[in-house]
Amino acid sequence: MFLKIALLNVIVLSMAITVVGQKPNPYQPDFSSPPKKAGYNLIWHDEFNINGKPDSTNWVYETGFVRNEELQWYQPQNANCVNGVLLIQGKKEKVKNPAYQPGNADWKLNREYANYTSASIQTRTMHQWQFGSIEVRAKIDTALGAWPAIWTLGTKGEWPNNGEVDIMEFYRVQQQPAILANVAWGTATRFKAKWHTEIHPLSRFLANDADWPNKFHVWRMDWSKEAINLYIDDVLLNTTMLSETLNDNGTNPFLQPHYLLLNLAMGGNGGNPSGMQHPITYQVDYVRVYQQEP
Repeated sequence: MFLKIALLNVIVLSMAITVVGQKPNPYQPDFSSPPKKAGYNLIWHDEFNINGKPDSTNWVYETGFVRNEELQWYQPQNANCVNGVLLIQGKKEKVKNPAYQPGNADWKLNREYANYTSASIQTRTMHQWQFGSIEVRAKIDTALGAWPAIWTLGTKGEWPNNGEVDIMEFYRVQQQPAILANVAWGTATRFKAKWHTEIHPLSRFLANDADWPNKFHVWRMDWSKEAINLYIDDVLLNTTMLSETLNDNGTNPFLQPHYLLLNLAMGGNGGNPSGMQHPITYQVDYVRVYQQEP
């Protein structure tokens, strides 16, 4: 009997180890607890394992027309937590611009209506970090018109002197869908950035996995005082040395805290969404921020 019990315990322990060691289903949200990373502490995370609106102690919304002369009207209604993911939807729907001014030269004011809606959330004023490892597991829609992004901005300074890191952008480059990993900082010309951009055609990923767009993937930013490294599924996409990221005034925007943004833009670099028949979806499974142990 003792031998049988001991053998049963070994089998149960082996099963538990197997389950813990398994990779999450790439088609489903990951409900497991954040794993430990050697030499790092988990300092903040949002797993989106609630139903309803994103946690208001973590996220604030952008609203209206915001940047890049994009087509969408940002509104909170398009961001909801459902079945373990943050679901951001880009929809074809008409919204009146309350700030409309006929004949005004400002694109935010001279559009009477927006014909598309979406959502953008950010941790600004809530959470910001300097150095560490940021991991975001997400599934992106590669439909024409989609421009999803995972990115950071520095807390001080005017763009681009505050620094921008695009951990992930997806849009069309010369009409071809691509994954981009970018780092930007300031120049002598106001509002003109210097970019270190790495463009990876979607075809590269499809060649290895034809079902790539239907799966969740992990985008990661490893950030130290020496460099920023950007990855997807542990594949290095971009390395930027901080010795090169100096603004014209000599400051370095990546030696200060940054906050995180998750958004789904419509149109612009994403292409013309006029043919869309269904909402464009952007699913974020989790955001996890690690920092090195002292």
